[in-house]
Amino acid sequence: MASSAPAAPRTEPLLWCQLLGIGALPLEGLLLLLLLAGSDPGPWPWLERALVWSLGVLAPAVLLWNRPADVWSLLLLSTPQRGRRDLQRRLSALQGSLPLRLALLLGAAGLLPLLSWLDRWSVLASSLALLPDSPRLVALLLSVGVLAVMLWQWQQLLQAVWLLSRPARVIAATPPLSGESLAAGRLCLGLPLLLPDPLRFATAEPAPAAAAPEPARAQASSAELPPQPRDNLAPPPGEAPVQAMPEPSGEPRAEGAPPLPAPPTAAGAPPAAPNVSEPEALLTEAHEPEGSVLEALTGGAAESGAAAGSNGPGLAVPIDDEQQHADNHSPELDQQVGPGDGLPG
Repeated sequence: MASSAPAAPRTEPLLWCQLLGIGALPLEGLLLLLLLAGSDPGPWPWLERALVWSLGVLAPAVLLWNRPADVWSLLLLSTPQRGRRDLQRRLSALQGSLPLRLALLLGAAGLLPLLSWLDRWSVLASSLALLPDSPRLVALLLSVGVLAVMLWQWQQLLQAVWLLSRPARVIAATPPLSGESLAAGRLCLGLPLLLPDPLRFATAEPAPAAAAPEPARAQASSAELPPQPRDNLAPPPGEAPVQAMPEPSGEPRAEGAPPLPAPPTAAGAPPAAPNVSEPEALLTEAHEPEGSVLEALTGGAAESGAAAGSNGPGLAVPIDDEQQHADNHSPELDQQVGPGDGLPG
């Protein structure tokens, strides 16, 4: 009893090659028709047909009944006995079944009416005869060989279909055929040169279903996150953080107003951020005329302060304490202003 079940018989390539007999048998019948079309039938055509059938079908049928055609033989090439696998030996043991032998006798009996029908209709194919104007004996002897090949092909086709349909449990229960029994019980024709590898059928592997939702869940979570603003990005190490400039408001700027100071570009010096908490002071400085701003920058702080005191309340320009102290003690100012002159109080 076998320890493990052998592989399925569908993995044997020679079994599939034997199925080519489905197309080979009609071609062999056509060849028989063209051979008989080249000669005229004699006075006793039925006797000629019986003799041809006896030599080409009946005698090979008796031989194939006792020694079935080896399924691993293609008539011209075959598989050597020492190179056969265990599965091939088990399948060879199944060739001697009774249904296959009865099918062989049925095929042999059916070749007799087929031969008679082809011989009667061969006159219509006289223009296509392979051996035109040949003797009748030559055509009959060649027909014997064609009938023997047709019987061989018929048995090989039946055996291939039979073995391919056997279940695995039947093959596992069949003991392999030994070398002596194979040589004595099977008719193996052809040169022992065939050593084909078993067929390998690709099987589709199921994809893992558990790993599929993880990428979809990660994409959904990343899609729900809001985009991060670029202002909150951390600066690289070793550089001072750069503050973003405030966006301009929707109110129009006055003509002639000085532009806002740009942040310094030197590394390590933080930019001076505008005081956004006092919008009214910024608007007042933006609407101030250019003359007062130029006077404040060139050092005319005293004249503008005196004019502001005489003309009443106005826009006051802030002056630093150090600059005011330097102006009060300047010698040039003492020479220009006499001892009797005085500033209005």
